[in-house]
Amino acid sequence: MTTTGLENLTGDYTLDPAHTTLGFVARHAMITKVRGQFDEFESRAHIDFTDPAQCSAEITIEAASIDTRNEQRDGHLRTNDFFDIPNHPKITYRSTGVEKVDDETYRVTGDLTIRGVTNPVTIDLEFTGAAKDPFGNQRVGFEGSTVVNRKDWGIEWNAPLETGGVLVSEKITIEVEVSAVQVMPES
Repeated sequence: MTTTGLENLTGDYTLDPAHTTLGFVARHAMITKVRGQFDEFESRAHIDFTDPAQCSAEITIEAASIDTRNEQRDGHLRTNDFFDIPNHPKITYRSTGVEKVDDETYRVTGDLTIRGVTNPVTIDLEFTGAAKDPFGNQRVGFEGSTVVNRKDWGIEWNAPLETGGVLVSEKITIEVEVSAVQVMPES
């Protein structure tokens, strides 16, 4: 799907939590993948299909909303070993630049803050479409992923395995599937 003809979709948007996934994948015990996501977040974005340099996005995630479908693991992830939620309850991402790669892909660069540590993260987002939902809301969709090293944010806990290797991979894949709803100006 190309962005030709979507110039009229320029505007302010918010992510729909019921139809957006802010997730991650980590290798566990060197043999399998564990997936998780954050269920509570607030966002705002300005999307401009004519001039991507004018686009911006800001997301604030409630770190305690982590969900890996395992209460014991989620509890451990909330401790100082990982996210240290008592001292760092929020994870934030603020875009610093957006560029169009091709008709369907936008490269978003921004600052990701976890545990009070901020590092730049770039993610290529594929535009997946635009539609009016049955309630009259204008929606646009994007999806993408990128790989980061969790140690860059001071998340270093691990346990050695008897057979070699470690329990949790350093490399984490961040995966996003976004349904953004246009915010209509108040009249």
